[in-house]
Amino acid sequence: MKVSKEEILHIAKLADINLKEEEIDTYLLNLQDILNFANIVENAPVDGLQETIGANDNYNVFRKDEIINFEDNKALLQNAPEQERNMFKIPKVIQ
Repeated sequence: MKVSKEEILHIAKLADINLKEEEIDTYLLNLQDILNFANIVENAPVDGLQETIGANDNYNVFRKDEIINFEDNKALLQNAPEQERNMFKIPKVIQ
């Protein structure tokens, strides 16, 4: 599939991109490369391949929630913009 300059300008207008005249050729080549690669992928031989969903059978693997005490609170809070009662102080987000 060959992309024309008019099509690039139309796509740029739809995407609200202001292209300069000297950028059009670069975008044209890039889009042409993308479409050529998509054509290669579309025509890849898939006969005899089985459908796969994932690389392994691990689904919804969760870890156990564990409370871990951090020993050096001073180091943890040293970069906090504000602190209160040995905790991070953050702006109120709910009225």
